[in-house]
Amino acid sequence: MREQELIVYKDFNEDEGSLLYDMAWLMENYRNERVSREEMSALMYDCIHRLLELAGNHGFYGNLWHCYLSNLLVNNENSYSKACEIRGAVEGTINQAVLHDIIIFRELFDYDFSDMLKVLRIQGFDLITDYVSSESESKVYNSRIRERICSLAVKFAGNHTPEEMKDTLTEFYRDYGVGRFGLHKAFRVVHDEEGVKVVPILNIAHVHLDDLVGYEIPKRKLIENTEAFVSGRRANNCLLFGDAGTGKSSSIKAIANEYYEKGLRIIEVYKHQFQDLNDVIAQIKNRNYKFIIYMDDLSFEDFEIEYKYLKAVIEGGLEKKPENVLIYATSNRRHLVREKFSDKEDRRDDLHAGDTVQEKLSLVARFGVTIFFAAPDKKEYQAIVRALAERYHVTIPEEELLLEANKWELTHGGLSGRTAQQFIDYLLGRQED
Repeated sequence: MREQELIVYKDFNEDEGSLLYDMAWLMENYRNERVSREEMSALMYDCIHRLLELAGNHGFYGNLWHCYLSNLLVNNENSYSKACEIRGAVEGTINQAVLHDIIIFRELFDYDFSDMLKVLRIQGFDLITDYVSSESESKVYNSRIRERICSLAVKFAGNHTPEEMKDTLTEFYRDYGVGRFGLHKAFRVVHDEEGVKVVPILNIAHVHLDDLVGYEIPKRKLIENTEAFVSGRRANNCLLFGDAGTGKSSSIKAIANEYYEKGLRIIEVYKHQFQDLNDVIAQIKNRNYKFIIYMDDLSFEDFEIEYKYLKAVIEGGLEKKPENVLIYATSNRRHLVREKFSDKEDRRDDLHAGDTVQEKLSLVARFGVTIFFAAPDKKEYQAIVRALAERYHVTIPEEELLLEANKWELTHGGLSGRTAQQFIDYLLGRQED
């Protein structure tokens, strides 16, 4: 086979590419009498084993060889795939180079294994040509991603020419993107001996904006800013502040779910990782997606200086912040950096007291949109409880429901949307019991 002739789709990592090269070698050499049949047979069984492991880790089903090849194509971040992500087909000579590679992949895709299986006396190959997965399988992909790749493999099987296969792949890039940023919604930052990495969060909470009862004005303000961002219009960094349990973090998660199809991705960054922000931005600034860098429960004590890194990244550095990156943060503090009454007393000894105040306020000033989430009053709290009870089909008379809800909030954190949700979860647990 001609896998060594690939010119665009190459540079697979060792885990991804080893199976491809082993299978291609077997296709080329299974009749070579100078190579031990026992060794080739053992290698073929090892390849079958790896395909079954792939199905278990990724949740693939159907023809696992086709799913494997499709997975290689949708994860290979090269000049063509990154140019097509979200935008679709591009013009230029690169199309000829890609078609050259797709012809090779088509040969791998259509390869007839029957003679090889007969010569090497392989049994059990049918296990990987019509594999049925269990619902519990998949440690790498969720069901949404798995379905897209398995469906792509079926579409490839229905394509009659390499040109059709290339068009199908390009359409996939346009609809879903390529690689980790194309397939996943949310990411976290990992700093190891190899440097700073942006790695997928495999299971993001399925929160939607409608799940957050009330807060229509704050939600609308957040939606307007986000829609402007994903549409390519001017948008601002956004700070969601207010009382605990009022849905600030849930709103950000809902935004990630709501606008994924429009190319929005979210990267969670913790306070101790602010020094890595420049490296993170360098990895995402030239992609066709829109990225929100998300900072949850953001606040600083007097002795913490990490906010200075954040200030520089947002607006203070020489390099302009990329247009495809915004920062969304949540906090219980309006001004982020802790302020004390003793600060006023210290100003007597501070020659430039105004400068000290401005230093503490300068971070929040870099968020162009600030949205306040207030704790609900008793009436609003009861409305949230009623709405959640109806959504989850809690069958309790309303008078008793509200009475128990009032008792619950007195001993479980006070009036908030989170308290209401915890109360409903408690009732559901009792019903199930």
